[in-house]
Amino acid sequence: MFYRTLLALSFGIFAGIFTGLAPGIHVNLISLIVVGASQKLLRFFGLMDLCIFIVSMSITHVFLDSLPSIFLGAPEAETALGVLPGHRFLLRGNGYRAVQLTILGAFLSLVMSIALFPAMIVVIKFIYNWTSQYTGYLLMAIILFMIVRDNNKIWSIIVATLASALGLVVFSMPTLEDPLFPMLGGLFGISTLIMSLNENQALPAQQINSEIDVKLGIGIRSILSGFFSGFLTAFLPGLGASTAAVLAIQIAGKIGDIGFMLLMGAINMANFVVSIGTLYAIDKARNGTIAAIAEIAGSLEIIDIALLLCAAIVVGGMATWIACKVGKAFTSWIQKVNYRKLVVSVIAILTFLTFCFTDLIGLAVMIVATCIGMIPAIKKVARTHAMACLTVPVILYYLL
Repeated sequence: MFYRTLLALSFGIFAGIFTGLAPGIHVNLISLIVVGASQKLLRFFGLMDLCIFIVSMSITHVFLDSLPSIFLGAPEAETALGVLPGHRFLLRGNGYRAVQLTILGAFLSLVMSIALFPAMIVVIKFIYNWTSQYTGYLLMAIILFMIVRDNNKIWSIIVATLASALGLVVFSMPTLEDPLFPMLGGLFGISTLIMSLNENQALPAQQINSEIDVKLGIGIRSILSGFFSGFLTAFLPGLGASTAAVLAIQIAGKIGDIGFMLLMGAINMANFVVSIGTLYAIDKARNGTIAAIAEIAGSLEIIDIALLLCAAIVVGGMATWIACKVGKAFTSWIQKVNYRKLVVSVIAILTFLTFCFTDLIGLAVMIVATCIGMIPAIKKVARTHAMACLTVPVILYYLL
């Protein structure tokens, strides 16, 4: 049994490296494949082995997925907002530093989340019973807050409205199997890449420095606020990591780009660990990987949770080392290629994957999403307003 578990953990790490580095390949896709093949896989592995595979893959993915978002501008929902601060690091020759900061934030958040897990279970049960009927109103208040805090409120409303309409249309398409890929890829990925080409940005020489200089106060505020916001994203459906990051900044205060990258890593890791807690405490799966675990194992006992958390901390330590090594290699590699051609290649790959996964209808969604995603950069408003494509459909679900 131990060897099967160790094998599942190792396979999960390799799968997480693949999903973390490959633009457009998400852990949810691999999790769905595992669920579909679970009957055959159970001939060789136990139920918890498959769950450990998914946990190992997801944890590793969090550590690695900052690389394509920072160096290539190809984000997923969890890293969408981190593209711009990460891109600033890259254009200053500090792309590897941005990667290091997200890795550090993710690891510290993992340790904190596991240490506080028993208390989180109590809090989740209490808050859910108290707020479940007000979820739609809470999400609505968050959208209004995001608009009010922006200096250009008119264009903020326009972006949020267009993104909301896009989300409502996309989620109502019965033939579109993976709506998030073309929609988020257009809103936050390809639109950013096109604007980068339009500005004729040249990639400067990148520095590789193993030392991370973070002021203690900024580090503590970033991790704590990231953990709290990650808790919210796992608890409130439709609240993405990008929106939570903006809320976290209100808590953390002035933390700069350094604190922001720490915060993004902390949010994404806390989101996953707390999602395990929501499955155990209120039997709610808040993301695709946790839904896959619920599908495979059903209800989890406390001993199952303990085993998954032990696997998470072991994988977290290994993934930290792997991400740093891969990050150095990535940094050295990207300096040897023509950055403009690389950006064009990434756009072409994302377009091709969109066609493969979602057919022509997905391409149409991606084109519309890209047009909407370029508006914030042109009109100088926060790109987070585009996350209304996810939040508004959830609000209507709860209110209607």
